Amino acid sequence: MSSISAKLVKELRELTGAGMMDCKKALSESDGDFEGAINWLRTKGLATAAKKSGRDANEGLICVKVNNNCGSIVEINSETDFVARNEKFQEFVVSVTDVALEGQVFLDELLMKQYPNSEISIQEKLNELIATIGENLSIKRVSNLSVDKGQVSSYIHNLVAPNLGRIGVLVGVKADKTTSSLNDLSKQIAMHIAASSPLAVSKENLQEDIITKEREVYKNQALESGKPENIVDKMVEGRLRKFFEEVCLYNQTFVIDNETKISDLLSNYSKDNNDNISIKEFVRFQLGEGISK
Repeated sequence: MSSISAKLVKELRELTGAGMMDCKKALSESDGDFEGAINWLRTKGLATAAKKSGRDANEGLICVKVNNNCGSIVEINSETDFVARNEKFQEFVVSVTDVALEGQVFLDELLMKQYPNSEISIQEKLNELIATIGENLSIKRVSNLSVDKGQVSSYIHNLVAPNLGRIGVLVGVKADKTTSSLNDLSKQIAMHIAASSPLAVSKENLQEDIITKEREVYKNQALESGKPENIVDKMVEGRLRKFFEEVCLYNQTFVIDNETKISDLLSNYSKDNNDNISIKEFVRFQLGEGISK
């Protein structure tokens, strides 16, 4: 194969924290495949990355809006953080999110929608803004969620203006009764999601390929340690349980009290309030990351 570029080695080192020579060997062993190199490093105990990280370095803003039992979240990117503080840019991000919320539309359809108080489309307005600001701008992604009964709540981290920041969360909580206490709890759960970055509500919702990849890494780690075959499976299952605690919302420990599992938090609330609540779904956007859920 062709020689491994210094740039790719540097990127792998920055992402995993492994040594330069280890990164070069990992890329060589995986024939230059970046994800394969990460798994090789993890198998050797040289990297601890459990989740895919976006390799983008985008600036811009994330906007979250909620109306009744519906919510929308939009990420719009700019080249510099300076533009993210521009009032015209902020107004554009909020207006686009309002359109997404009203129609519960996704990216392709959103771009064709009419921009508020104008006769042009959102795509045309974006092109105008690019010409005015002088930077490349892009509407990267949009997501919507709703619940029939319950509460949709949002949270913005690193707030720069109302509804605008660098991390945005939407969470849909199913419940029979909508109360102020449910509103408070759902907002706390949205804050928890922003801080803990789960990949799925529960392990049943976790993509099978993620579980398969983790299982393979843990098995290779156990075999590398020289443990007997009859011990390897137990080690793998133990490490998978720990992985689920880290990436599945229901298995995570609530960041506010640092002791109650989210599943127990919901169960306790249901008993105390004679209700039956559960998390339908959530969306978490972090500025500049690859699209992952």
